Amino acid sequence: MQNKQLRKWIPFLLLTGLLVSTLPLSGSRAFAADPAPQAAQSANTLTGKVTGKSNKAKTISIEVKGKNEFVKFDDKTTGLEHADEGEAAVIQFEMRGDDRFATTIKPKLASLPEGVKEMKAEELAKFVALGPDEGKYVLIDSRPAAAYHEGHIPTAISIPDSMMKETGAAYLPGDAKLKDLQLIFYCGGYT
Repeated sequence: MQNKQLRKWIPFLLLTGLLVSTLPLSGSRAFAADPAPQAAQSANTLTGKVTGKSNKAKTISIEVKGKNEFVKFDDKTTGLEHADEGEAAVIQFEMRGDDRFATTIKPKLASLPEGVKEMKAEELAKFVALGPDEGKYVLIDSRPAAAYHEGHIPTAISIPDSMMKETGAAYLPGDAKLKDLQLIFYCGGYT
């Protein structure tokens, strides 16, 4: 009889043991346990990929160096439209008691290398209307091949970013042509 009662409790005891063994033993708050987030905390800036946003709880979770960090937001927070799940963001915050409150949220945009400029959609549309020969350009879709096959900008050729990393410029037009052509790359995200 005692064995049957004990067997009922085994899953509960195992789960409890697992939970207790994974809790931090230092008295510190969970977000301050890792030195990398501590550095970000001291600068009052979190940079990473937004992993969630709860309008009900008024919190944003952001992955910083492989660890989810949490920050609260309120009516004073600016840039909430940039806290979209899966997007990279820079969150500046202030401490209010033990809580971090976002003051400003900005998209984390990549820096363009020297000699590279951003092209607006209207300017690209003019090139596409002229065509590659008259417009003197090569339009390169650097998204994965599957995304290219789902749909792409007319006149674009597919050279996925991963292929470009592996082979360098091997798939680009020959050097003689490049002197007279503008290379235009596009991808599926922010630049």
